[in-house]
Amino acid sequence: MADDLRINVDELRRRMDSGEDVLFIDTRNPQAWESSSQKLPEAVRIPNDALEQHLSDLPRNKPIVTYCT
Repeated sequence: MADDLRINVDELRRRMDSGEDVLFIDTRNPQAWESSSQKLPEAVRIPNDALEQHLSDLPRNKPIVTYCT
């Protein structure tokens, strides 16, 4: 994966602190999501194996950050 497609926590924090609107997508599988106590309330849940099916539903006007465990 190209480095320009990855973002570290510090860069993400800087961008969010500057007011950038970011869409978070939680790509954990249902079992991992259910057993976790760590959930971002604003995140959209799309399991990694279903992400491609939802690409047309995602906004193209803001950065998207996917995460998993």
